[in-house]
Amino acid sequence: METTDYLPEDGDSIAEPYATPTSFGIKSWAEEDRPREKLMQKGRAALSDAELIAILLGSGTTKLTAVDVGMLMLQAVDNDLNELARLSMKQLCRHPGIGPAKAITVIAALELGRRRKESGAGRRLTITCSRDIYHAVRPQLQDLPHEEFWIVLLNRANVVMRLEKVSSGGVAGTVADPKMIFKTALEHLASSIILVHNHPSGNRQPSGADISLTKKLKEAGGFLDLPVLDHLIYTDMGYYSFADEGLL
Repeated sequence: METTDYLPEDGDSIAEPYATPTSFGIKSWAEEDRPREKLMQKGRAALSDAELIAILLGSGTTKLTAVDVGMLMLQAVDNDLNELARLSMKQLCRHPGIGPAKAITVIAALELGRRRKESGAGRRLTITCSRDIYHAVRPQLQDLPHEEFWIVLLNRANVVMRLEKVSSGGVAGTVADPKMIFKTALEHLASSIILVHNHPSGNRQPSGADISLTKKLKEAGGFLDLPVLDHLIYTDMGYYSFADEGLL
């Protein structure tokens, strides 16, 4: 599909070669098939992703219902809600019937879903393996288009005390200052720490710089009696654990 920098007003239509209207309008549908009425009668679980998006949008275009617009948005990301959450307002506005207001509504709804996951993450969580770490940091790192470096602070029972962001960088790297890492850990009286950073590319393998930094931080933690238990490279599709691979 040809892209454009033009941001349409809500309800404007962009020529869309694969758009096939399914009806003359949602109001012409049977009441039990309309997304809002369907949710009230059957509950939220009965709605498809496209129908839920349609409720957020509120309306479609002169040729497409809100459900059609939702279906097209999902088709463009292979029906992957995680990919949809990565789209910017400008990218969403390239879809027919989506202007800035509707794009912002969709972004806000997806962000609320992410924060819902985050609100329970790390709450009295005991770290027993690398997968526990992955699930604890996922709400912070999921869908990020750039690299960030975080530390997980643990008490003596390996219970998560807090998650702290150390730095934020570009798509290819971020700076992790050892002084700031250990200053933060000492201020919060952590007994041990876990290092975490993400690779937006999806590549789980550590770089030479990752290996060198891990070695340096492990040595520094030994001097401070603040052991580094693991270094996790996060991707949305999985992770790499230095401890699991015998590199710590």
